[in-house]
Amino acid sequence: MVKSIRQRLFAALAGFAVLLCLCYTGLALVIAYVTEDMLVQRLLEREAAAVGMRWQQHGKLTPSGSDLITVYGSYLDLPQTVRDHVPPSAPRGEVFTTTGQHYHVLALEMVAGGKPQRSYLLADVASVLVVSRLTREVGSVVAGVALALIALALLLAYWLARRLVLPLQRLAQEARQLAPGSAVHFSERDRPDEIGFLARRLETTFAELQAVLQREQAFTRDVSHELRTPLTLMHNTLALAHAQPLGGREQAQLQQSTDEMRATIDVLFALARAEQLPGEMVELRGCIEQCLLRLLDDHPWDTSLLSLDLPERLEVVGNPQLVMLLINNCLANVLFHGGPDCRISIAFVQGCLSIDNTVQPGQPRRVHGFAHGQNLLLRLAQAMHWDIVFQSGVTRYRVAIVPAPAQ
Repeated sequence: MVKSIRQRLFAALAGFAVLLCLCYTGLALVIAYVTEDMLVQRLLEREAAAVGMRWQQHGKLTPSGSDLITVYGSYLDLPQTVRDHVPPSAPRGEVFTTTGQHYHVLALEMVAGGKPQRSYLLADVASVLVVSRLTREVGSVVAGVALALIALALLLAYWLARRLVLPLQRLAQEARQLAPGSAVHFSERDRPDEIGFLARRLETTFAELQAVLQREQAFTRDVSHELRTPLTLMHNTLALAHAQPLGGREQAQLQQSTDEMRATIDVLFALARAEQLPGEMVELRGCIEQCLLRLLDDHPWDTSLLSLDLPERLEVVGNPQLVMLLINNCLANVLFHGGPDCRISIAFVQGCLSIDNTVQPGQPRRVHGFAHGQNLLLRLAQAMHWDIVFQSGVTRYRVAIVPAPAQ
């Protein structure tokens, strides 16, 4: 049977409380008995001093003035019960009998006629024993008080166990009720102790796990959606190749589909690793210039149609790999929508990077391939905490990007 942490803590506290109570009860009894014996021994020593003084004055043993203590001149004069338990060489002794007597014996060293002589003091203290009498007379009261204290200790142990474990149980219950995709918030996160630290770490861990699951789901969805079109086009092109050789147009389509798939895979893997790609200072103007140079190498386009209005240095916070992918695909979209004769304007005004291109009037809207995956571009921007807006008009297409500024 599995025990909860509260049951284990209660068992530990209750067991400790009962053990402590029993130990103190036993210690109190031991102290009482030891005190009683010490008191009787003190009475015998005082009587021994008095007998010794009278021996020196009168030269003989005189009876004790106490009705509890008897003086014996030799070992053989002691009662048989005492002699059975106390040897002649013992300086003192204590004898319990089955008939109710309780003896304490103390040997006295005397000198008579130049020869040592041993006498004995025998005290029958059964009538003055307090502990045993208290045990008989008020033992039930003591036992009742002890049981009451044990019950109080058990109640206190139960209260402490419940109070100490309740935050952990609440934390476990909240963790058990978490649903995939739900907001993670533990009520104990503001505590200043270890439970609060645990709650905060659990929140962080659950949030990271949910982010990983979301990236995995998005990656699977994007692979299914973004790669399907170029794969279909490549499949159809290759299927037609069995009937007739591939012409220049078909080869160009095949090459374009291959490039689109390669670019798509780069973006998808970059998004999947977005949590592991730390943000840093990025010189945005340099990234734009590199992307423009790459664009001129891959596409025939007249550079006189380009208008560039950027500051000398444009530092933002982002990830260099994601920034290059974002700018590359935005510029690829420009040529895809506008064609090789479009005018391109790139400007940075009041914290917003705008990429505008003209569109020939009456040109049909083109939607094809990776270069037009606005969803992926939006996710690229969100991975760096940037904002991006797409504005499509009759004669102009515009992409507005608001990067995270450098502090």
